[in-house]
Amino acid sequence: MILLKKGWLGIGIVVGIIVIFGLMFMSSYNGFVNLEENVDQSHAQIENQLQRRLDLIPNLVNTVKGYASHEKEVIASISDARARLAGANTPQEEATANAELSGALSRLLVVVENYPNLKADQQFTQLMDELAGTENRIAVARKDYNDQVAEFNKKVKRMPGSIIARIAGFNEKEYFKADPKAGEAPKVDFGGNG
Repeated sequence: MILLKKGWLGIGIVVGIIVIFGLMFMSSYNGFVNLEENVDQSHAQIENQLQRRLDLIPNLVNTVKGYASHEKEVIASISDARARLAGANTPQEEATANAELSGALSRLLVVVENYPNLKADQQFTQLMDELAGTENRIAVARKDYNDQVAEFNKKVKRMPGSIIARIAGFNEKEYFKADPKAGEAPKVDFGGNG
């Protein structure tokens, strides 16, 4: 009888340990799910702001076309960069396409300097203000996304999270990085516009 009670006690302890580890695993797994959703939500905010930017650009380009119709190369580069951004699938592709579009918009602003009437146009001014606000929202959304990715990646790399992440299939997320060319100063040639 005493042996039977000791056997049940041992089984009870083993079952208790299994239940505790099961609860710890579920809690950690749910933590990964929450963090991954935060990363996805932050990425969606970047996409929202990039879409807003993409929606503003045709109006801006059409306004500029009315004043500077012979600046076809700059307008074409904006259209091409806009299309690449719209077709981007990963955060890194989005970052690269975003940098290309920013460069094309910078060239557009150099062209605009040659057209004082365009700079004074109310529609152009409003569109530029909206674009500037969107650029600020993109920067904030990128920072928020990268903060969420950092939190997620830390949990994936730390113990015991790394074990649970491996078992459950959670992998590190990719940061939204600036294009490597972003650190270079833009080259502006005023020779052809003067």
